[in-house]
Amino acid sequence: MKKQLNRRTFLRASGVSLALPWLESMQPAWGRSADKPPERMICICTALGLHGPALYPQTVGPNYEGTEYLNQLERHRDEFTLFSGLSHVDQGGEHATELTFLSGARNPGKDGFQNSVSVDQVAAKHLGYVTRFPSVMLSSTGADSQSYNDSGVMVPAEYSPARLFSNLFLQGDARELSLQKRKLKQGKSILDELRVQARSMQKTATAADRDRLNEYFSSIRDAERNLAAAEVWFDRPKPKTTARPPKDIHDKADLIGKTRLLFQMIPLILETDSSRIVSVFIQDHHAVPKIEGVESEHHNLSHHGRDEVKIAQLKKIETAILGCYGELLDQLKTKKEEGDRLLDKTTVMFGSNLGNANAHDPSNLPIFLAGGGFEHGKYVAFDRKNNQPLSNLYLTMLNKMGVPAESFSTSTGGLSWS
Repeated sequence: MKKQLNRRTFLRASGVSLALPWLESMQPAWGRSADKPPERMICICTALGLHGPALYPQTVGPNYEGTEYLNQLERHRDEFTLFSGLSHVDQGGEHATELTFLSGARNPGKDGFQNSVSVDQVAAKHLGYVTRFPSVMLSSTGADSQSYNDSGVMVPAEYSPARLFSNLFLQGDARELSLQKRKLKQGKSILDELRVQARSMQKTATAADRDRLNEYFSSIRDAERNLAAAEVWFDRPKPKTTARPPKDIHDKADLIGKTRLLFQMIPLILETDSSRIVSVFIQDHHAVPKIEGVESEHHNLSHHGRDEVKIAQLKKIETAILGCYGELLDQLKTKKEEGDRLLDKTTVMFGSNLGNANAHDPSNLPIFLAGGGFEHGKYVAFDRKNNQPLSNLYLTMLNKMGVPAESFSTSTGGLSWS
């Protein structure tokens, strides 16, 4: 009689391995290509939506008229495309769509939900440790992010610009480096232990389970290679910058100050080639934002019930957030790299997981796409009743990054809007 495998033991071991960063072979290149500037990707989500009547024009195409929100970005008119009629398939669960904005996984918030890999992590895995950090996740408050690895496990975000700056540019003393290397070796020890456990289970496994264990061994080998890649970066000096170290904003009511500070870090990350993949999660801070004329919390105002007083305050918040987005585009247009603007090689997606936050509606999501060498200067309106999958746009973004993917999540093909 065969001994039954302890499923819980297997999942516990598997969880440790799959939670490690980048279970994928490292790329052969180390550092920036000498031939041309690399492609980059930025994914930004403001979790409480954008008020549609203040955002969308009545006219589609390149000759769209200005709106309250678009007027904030008029100077960038030729640098971005605004989309409507995009959404993920089978969404719901009110604010649970925050979990799936970058992954497109079905049925968030329902029993048994398991997230899937996010678009930024697919790109990061493809690049590997060609940069010191395969990806950087940022959040306006707390460690929650919208980035998920292959196992559907959230990759924590950094919410301290000061700590981020230190990790990017400050080398640290000998003691700190020794501690970091020790942690890395501990990771190798965990892999050794996982391998022993898995081999023990393999002796009594069924044929199907042996196939799964072989995949597991493969992930361990990949993790070992990536740990080795990460270790190499410890012995390489960090890039230098003339930028002053930022000071963290501890007042949770200063939503705009925190958002602006995070956005100011992004050009530093990109121009020093510290990472080529950045995601930003702008969350509710559970405080009345420090914006003149705003007297209620952001979340409360997003559920305005068509109250004109609440809508007026909500628009002040969203206008300020869009202002931060415009400032980021300013910086990316100003920064030069081998004669080109940083924006020309950086795809910047900005949007929300809610199309109508007042009704928790996850359809018709507000989506901006800027830079990246795409054709811009248009308002593109897809069918508002029969939306195009947002994953189609993500697939196009991945292909632009050089990821040879034929599909992503619920995509039906790449998105075309020219």
